[in-house]
Amino acid sequence: MDFAFSEDQKSLRTWVIGFAQKELNENVPQRDRDQTFLRELWKKCGNAGIQGLPIPEEYGGSGLDPLSTVIALEALGYGCHDGGLVFSIGAHMFSCMVPIWKFGTEEQKRRYLPGLCDGTLIAVHGMSEPGSGSDAFAMRTRAEPDGQGFRLNGTKTFASNGPVADLALVFALTDPDQGYYGGVTAFLVEKGPGGFRVGQKFEKMGLRTSPMSELVLEDVYVGPEAVLGGVGGGATVFGHGMDWERIGIFASHVGTMERLLERAIGYARERSQYGQRIGKFQAISHRIADMKVQLEAARLLIYRAAWQLDRERHVSMDASIAKLFVSESLIKAALDTIQIFGGYGYMVEYEVERALRDALASTIYSGTSEIQRNIIARWLGL
Repeated sequence: MDFAFSEDQKSLRTWVIGFAQKELNENVPQRDRDQTFLRELWKKCGNAGIQGLPIPEEYGGSGLDPLSTVIALEALGYGCHDGGLVFSIGAHMFSCMVPIWKFGTEEQKRRYLPGLCDGTLIAVHGMSEPGSGSDAFAMRTRAEPDGQGFRLNGTKTFASNGPVADLALVFALTDPDQGYYGGVTAFLVEKGPGGFRVGQKFEKMGLRTSPMSELVLEDVYVGPEAVLGGVGGGATVFGHGMDWERIGIFASHVGTMERLLERAIGYARERSQYGQRIGKFQAISHRIADMKVQLEAARLLIYRAAWQLDRERHVSMDASIAKLFVSESLIKAALDTIQIFGGYGYMVEYEVERALRDALASTIYSGTSEIQRNIIARWLGL
């Protein structure tokens, strides 16, 4: 494994950071306060090729390898201060677009991927339900056969991008007797008459510019062309998407950690107490040193997992290890930065407290830390 950047990767990282800093950071505190999702920023990212990073060029993407993709997402997390926008892009890319690319028919790929790449369309992932989050076996959404197609009934919750989405990747039971493995099918369902509708919208602690809602399916009919990955293949579709999501979204968090580290260093060099810069106090310098160690470890875990995505058949354990470590390290980095800033870190105008609020959910979405430890334990034969 050689993680030395190629010249193309260096240029990509520099370009993404410059794009994000120039185009995506205007008035972020106010947008966070108002819970504002700006479709114009989404479209800017699409025009710049962000959403289509790993998707083949023939479907409107950039055709980057997984490692280059996470390098770009890390740069986006570093350059863009709007954690909600970055999260929405990651959820759209990895839990929706990648499954269509990997498991879709040629017709499905050509119908949806170009618009999902260029920002014309927004996708939402529908797995979690009011009574089933980590326990996917408790799914209650049903897809009953109806002629050549299916009729869907159920409610999904905590659906990131739900209020603004045009297309939903929905998981439903097609054979309850088979359970999760073999009994769940993935469907592509469009919003609109006869499609999914948006239910309750949620107000969140963090990631407030990433809109979230319920998805409601009431007697929604879909034809056989809506099935993604074959009838009964939903578990495979979901698992593969989660591997990409646990690597891709959390690559952006590595970029956020680097930005927090730089903020902490800068403040420690400028702030004086008791006649000297606070960075000279061991209590501060050691805290910052630990932030650096965790950043570098997080980066290597993400890079290794990404490198394996197109080389190994099974990357779930490495994806879970990376997700677990990065999410818990991100929260610690945000807490440490606030502590170093002291009272100023608690103030909205310094934009550090928002980083903590955005970070806290990282140990919950894409599978909780407890679920990641369960996955790792199972791969270890426990």
